[in-house]
Amino acid sequence: MAFQRAKPREPVGEAGLFEYAVGMLARRMRTVRDLRRLMKTRAFPGAEGEAAIDAVVARLIELNYLSDTRFAADYTRLRKEGEKFGRRRVQQDLMGKGIASELVGAALGAAYEGVDEVALAREYCARKRMKQPTHEKETARTMGRLLRAGFSAGTVFKVLRQWGVEVEEFEVEE
Repeated sequence: MAFQRAKPREPVGEAGLFEYAVGMLARRMRTVRDLRRLMKTRAFPGAEGEAAIDAVVARLIELNYLSDTRFAADYTRLRKEGEKFGRRRVQQDLMGKGIASELVGAALGAAYEGVDEVALAREYCARKRMKQPTHEKETARTMGRLLRAGFSAGTVFKVLRQWGVEVEEFEVEE
């Protein structure tokens, strides 16, 4: 059986966009940029659609349904406490989601203030069930995983030294 193409949807006005946006926000928290992208497929093309999208976004912000500040704070807290990611990884994720750099800095500063990065990296290793590396290849793999998880090179070396692994430290550009 061949797949059929989806029927093109009829564009909707401001009321339809508002209803659609509230449904999207009810399912998952979203950024302003993400919600605009989703609404663009439903709106009328051109200036009329852009005006309707702007009006819906303004109304959602006014009703306090949509807030990039709240999104950044919640996202940062969830990634730090749940996933045990380092500061750099969360920063890259938020920037990729279209959050302004000032909001990213404020959210990261509040969430990671006073956090022991080495302890967080150890929690990440325990969460991922990472074992102590026994040879160079495993050491390199472990280093890569910790760096991708957002921990600084200095933190990675401290974790490896705590495991008793001999590693040569080198300069890494921040």
